[in-house]
Amino acid sequence: MDLNPPGYCGCLLLAKVFIDADVLFAGSASPSEFVASLVVLRMAEITLIKAVTSQQVITEAERNLAQKMPATLPAFQLLVQRCLVVVSDPKPADLSDLKGLADEKDLPILGAKLREKCNWLVTSNVLDYQPGHPDIVILKPGAFLTEARYLLSQLR
Repeated sequence: MDLNPPGYCGCLLLAKVFIDADVLFAGSASPSEFVASLVVLRMAEITLIKAVTSQQVITEAERNLAQKMPATLPAFQLLVQRCLVVVSDPKPADLSDLKGLADEKDLPILGAKLREKCNWLVTSNVLDYQPGHPDIVILKPGAFLTEARYLLSQLR
């Protein structure tokens, strides 16, 4: 299975990766620096990738952290500031062509990812995006790291 999106140039350093709320939640709440979600965010912090997310994702992750793990909110805010480009949510009218490609609640995330021309969508909830869109590769954080390691090994 080819994990590279259509039109991907093959250079991880130019990659745009859309980050879903569950990845941001897990990275913020991580008890270890080696949790895949946090490693993906750290890759953005050191500018190996460009991590993009939407305002909906920020709101969802912050709300869930405040309810379940409020002590992690400072780490969350620091990760957002250092690692992410936060873009506006798409307008509902912009999502009509995407109906059926994701769970209804996730259509704005799919729309933002497409609008921003991100190469990958990183989420632990890959089944929320099935059958998905033909221009999107959706990977769990660990699978994305496997792909990133491979791409980095190809640099010469």
